[in-house]
Amino acid sequence: MAEKRYDVIIVGAGPAGLFAALELTEKGASVLVVDKGRSLEGRKCPLKNGAVGQCIHCSPCSVICGWGGAGAFSDGKLTLTPEFGGNLERYVGRHVLEQLIPEVDAIWVHYGADTPVFEPDAAFAGEVVKKGRFAGLQVIPAKIRHIGTDRSQEVLAAVREALASRCDVLLETEVASILSDDGAVKGIRLVDGREIPSRFVLVCPGREGAHWMERVARELRLHVDSLPVDIGVRVEIPREWADGLTEQFYEVKALFNAPTFDDRVRTFCMCPGGEVVTEYQSDGKVVVVNGHSNRETKTENTNFAILVSTDFTEPFHDPNGYGTHIARLANMLGGTVLVQRLGDLRAGRRSTAERIRRGLVRPTLAEAEPGDLSFVLPYRHLTDILEMLHALDTIMPGINGPHTLLYGVEVKFYSLRLGLDETLQTSISGLYAAGDGAGVTRGVIQASASGLVAARSILRAAEPFSPQGQ
Repeated sequence: MAEKRYDVIIVGAGPAGLFAALELTEKGASVLVVDKGRSLEGRKCPLKNGAVGQCIHCSPCSVICGWGGAGAFSDGKLTLTPEFGGNLERYVGRHVLEQLIPEVDAIWVHYGADTPVFEPDAAFAGEVVKKGRFAGLQVIPAKIRHIGTDRSQEVLAAVREALASRCDVLLETEVASILSDDGAVKGIRLVDGREIPSRFVLVCPGREGAHWMERVARELRLHVDSLPVDIGVRVEIPREWADGLTEQFYEVKALFNAPTFDDRVRTFCMCPGGEVVTEYQSDGKVVVVNGHSNRETKTENTNFAILVSTDFTEPFHDPNGYGTHIARLANMLGGTVLVQRLGDLRAGRRSTAERIRRGLVRPTLAEAEPGDLSFVLPYRHLTDILEMLHALDTIMPGINGPHTLLYGVEVKFYSLRLGLDETLQTSISGLYAAGDGAGVTRGVIQASASGLVAARSILRAAEPFSPQGQ
């Protein structure tokens, strides 16, 4: 029996794919959403549920794959500022992006993300910006809506309910390849060999799908630009050291040109009262670090990432492979992510469980292995991170002291950018791409907005869709 033909097949059920599905089905398109991960209810990590003592490398990883994408278990921050969250502006322009952000925010709110928006007082923000400048920091005030890890699943469940009667969904189903002929897309082939035809295909594989996206790009001979590799550490400090800032900013977004190597360094994903967590990438082959923060329950600590963006020159073409290699070094030494006191790192010694117990900061990631990050991170990255901590001490006194905890490594696997036009279409007619995995975005809001952009481009390119795609 021949497979049903769809108007649009969406690969990936993260924010980009879901927002595209909402837009397309509202306009009458027949849509299939395919994702290799599980349903919200099925996304249960054996390690986090206490069923096992260490990662058993579930494939796919339920923490980062499945309905809602990695954002389902993220900190749930919606950054409502064009300066952060990706490269969508280069495709649609600043004016259009500024219009898309409140539209996307309103959709999230409609499905339950009706949480407070953090926007710092102008006078307070001005003083912080001024202090930062003395240390070479560019502090950028941002408008942020915090959903929270605990509420994100409720919001995504509401989106699923809305789409249940409007499109078909195949979860726990992996796409092997994109079908094309004579320069035009024809559909998809699943790993079980089934071929499903469609007029359009939108690929939204998310960060975890960056390796898959690289392979598909090679097979289809799509142009790919390498992005900088983002590698760094997650910092954990007592909550009170940052409360003065986070109560106003919620997330402090700071950019810094590290003086020794002139590298671009930034803060990322600040989690006030949050916890440090592990994340399994590359089909469970490497363990990296991340951070979460709930709306209702808080810890005594605050954590955030410091990431170093490094550009490589020709003939380098494997930024994701480089990031994976660095993460594997940490896993090789500790079996999981490493944790080290800043004082121990500066003294040239590894941290031990006893030294960490004597410190002021109680680790929220108990499974992290005390160790020495100097055996993992290149000297250049370590130097950049230490210089960034020194600069941050001007706006967050205490962070540059010996008790600050550093977890390593944190790697962002979105280091490729497909060659797309202003409609987010590839060089293959009818094949579009959106979200983090395609290098278009780096966060929930812009990923969601890119889904809308791609969906509206498809709607403009198509004749009015007929019922059920027939």
